[in-house]
Amino acid sequence: MFDRIEHYAGDPILGLVSQFVADENPNKVNLGIGVYYDEDGKMPVLECVKTAEERIADPIKPRPYLPMQGLAGHRKGCQDLLFGADAAVLQEERVATIATIGGSGALKVGAEFINQWFPDAECYVSDPTWGNHIAIFEGSNITVKKYPYYDKATNSVRFDDMIACLKGMNKNDVVLLHPCCHNPTGMDLTQAQWDEVLDVIKAGELIPFMDIAYQGFGEDMDTDAYAIRKAVDMGLPLFVSNSFSKNLSLYGERVGGLSVVCPTKEEAERVFGQLTFTVRRIYSSPPSHGGHVVDIVMNDDALHEQWVGEVYAMRDRIKAMRSKLQAVLEEKVPNQNFDYLTRQNGMFSFTGLTPEQVERLRAEYGIYMVSNSRMCVAGLNSDNIDYIANAMAAVLQDA
Repeated sequence: MFDRIEHYAGDPILGLVSQFVADENPNKVNLGIGVYYDEDGKMPVLECVKTAEERIADPIKPRPYLPMQGLAGHRKGCQDLLFGADAAVLQEERVATIATIGGSGALKVGAEFINQWFPDAECYVSDPTWGNHIAIFEGSNITVKKYPYYDKATNSVRFDDMIACLKGMNKNDVVLLHPCCHNPTGMDLTQAQWDEVLDVIKAGELIPFMDIAYQGFGEDMDTDAYAIRKAVDMGLPLFVSNSFSKNLSLYGERVGGLSVVCPTKEEAERVFGQLTFTVRRIYSSPPSHGGHVVDIVMNDDALHEQWVGEVYAMRDRIKAMRSKLQAVLEEKVPNQNFDYLTRQNGMFSFTGLTPEQVERLRAEYGIYMVSNSRMCVAGLNSDNIDYIANAMAAVLQDA
């Protein structure tokens, strides 16, 4: 019966975890998977989350199914964070928002919606992008193509090439964009560049789909959402998928949201109904526990303020690790420029290493990163950064 079933080689990022666990090197470091670790190399539980979970557990209550669209407070938390609590678009009720199974679930529901209602649309993703972007949209029978984005030679954005590609797209084609902390390169557009990109999208009647998984890890909560809010101000229809995995450190709870900005309240109501129907057909309802945590933290003024402070502490530690790594590498490899490390934002960095150099780091030093040279900067800390920098310097000098 299953003779024709093809072998699945496994996810290249998640597969690194198994290799890392089996590695007996006492100095091994996992810089592959996108998880924030603190200065002690541990995944933190945020204090605001602890308080929220204490409230959820006092008393312990039954666990009914949530509505298909998720908790109202969860959805409001997504909207306020993305668009601003006092945004006119929210007061006008032009945003259809559902709670989803993480950011991946938001992307999947959005892709299914687009395939049903815009069946001729093609989806363009940045070159490179997070690999699952391609898999999710192709899995919804949408043709995926790439637009130029990153120049390895200069460690910068190929902006002119990107604009030229956007201008050649067809009406209702989808452009998948990273509003901040680009994954995997860490290289973001400036606000002036965002303005130009959105002008081209508006002129071409393209559909922007913004995936924001790291809000607060770039500059600040509002600045990181600049592209989203600018698109709204320009009157663009807009899809936004967001995740609370990183900025609430709730990876396994799978908490995210999908928001669709519509021209009118009446259109938003119809879109909301179809998004809800899409959820029913795929997984019926979103997770409960994480949804309640988001509801409590996002809608309690004191906890929300505490949360923002905790996110900024994580952001600042990542920036400090970038600076330290740059300083050590510039000392060890003086003939190369490493300023790109501090020009990049968020948890990830394209290191510029070749696949062969990445493999040497794994085999000889027990340092794991993705073969395309993406490194999770959040895996660095004061105890391992010299070891990692020296190892990187060694493979670079032997090139």
